[in-house]
Amino acid sequence: MNIVVNGKPQELEAMTNLQQLLEILQLGKGRIAIEVNGEIVPRSLFQETILQHDDSLEIVQAIGGG
Repeated sequence: MNIVVNGKPQELEAMTNLQQLLEILQLGKGRIAIEVNGEIVPRSLFQETILQHDDSLEIVQAIGGG
């Protein structure tokens, strides 16, 4: 299936959840916010949120600094 992540096309296996996507993209660590089709998904729901064909995601990773 095809989705869009931060404006870039991404091809995934069917039944991929948000947690699996983060592992594929190597973004599993740190503070991450994910918006799927305009709705923010709480981290507690990453494993049970199954992505669908043509979903549009925005992933933001917080980076500390000083």
